[in-house]
Amino acid sequence: MKASRIILFNLIALVILAALVLGGYYYLYQRWNYIATDDARVWADLVPVSPAAPGRLSGWKGTVGQTFNQGDTIGQIDGAGDAGRITAPISGSIIQSNATDGQIVSIGQPLATMADMKKLYILANIEETRIADVNVGADVDVTVDADPGATIKGRVDQVGLAANSVFSLFPQQNTTGNYTRVVQRIPVRISMTAYDQDIVPGMNATVRIHKS
Repeated sequence: MKASRIILFNLIALVILAALVLGGYYYLYQRWNYIATDDARVWADLVPVSPAAPGRLSGWKGTVGQTFNQGDTIGQIDGAGDAGRITAPISGSIIQSNATDGQIVSIGQPLATMADMKKLYILANIEETRIADVNVGADVDVTVDADPGATIKGRVDQVGLAANSVFSLFPQQNTTGNYTRVVQRIPVRISMTAYDQDIVPGMNATVRIHKS
């Protein structure tokens, strides 16, 4: 009975040891070959729609989901002639609308926001300690939280030239003399070769960048 317990104990120990070895190998393999982060989001270039003349808005077509070609008429400012014609600044879709017919608007007031939903991309924030391993043109595996079972192929298009903290409204400052070093994150832009039409800007994503 005692011998069988020893054998069972040894088997359990071997299983645990094997799991630790395999887990360690997997961790090292991933770290040697990839840079991964879940600090990433689907994004798009957002373009505001604004009037060039003040007045009363009429004929507003800028409802969310509507698509326009660049230069298409979206609305009109009454009595302003050609200057009152509100047109689409890009070819794309209305993703946010802040206007209604009859509203009094001013020059440059953002009435809507447009984005080209065919040109969505990923913005990932990579730790400064690993950014040296990220190269433009590198392959990327993208997973969007809304569809975790699908892997989207992508590539690194751009590596930022400044940390996100540089553009923060409240940059980190040391006024007490007790300085704590914080790992900074560099924005990386990743294009996607193909993606589901249900993917929209702002969705969370996870990326795995292949090292060259």
